[in-house]
Amino acid sequence: MKAFRISGRFRMGRAWQPFTKEVAAEDEAAAREKLLSILGSQHKVARKYIEIAKAAEVPASEVQDHAVQYAVEGEL
Repeated sequence: MKAFRISGRFRMGRAWQPFTKEVAAEDEAAAREKLLSILGSQHKVARKYIEIAKAAEVPASEVQDHAVQYAVEGEL
């Protein structure tokens, strides 16, 4: 499993809220799908109101989210 840091913005009310989130996934497509699922679930945002600007793989040593770090290191 790999770690990805995804940034972009989503619509909250009438304003656009920027975000940066780390997720653990097999590839970039799965990471994007997971992010859409998480934001939709936690903030009740429709997928059409989520804009992903950048998705980049992050080395395991630079991961800041403890849950993601555990998921990445669990594969070793």
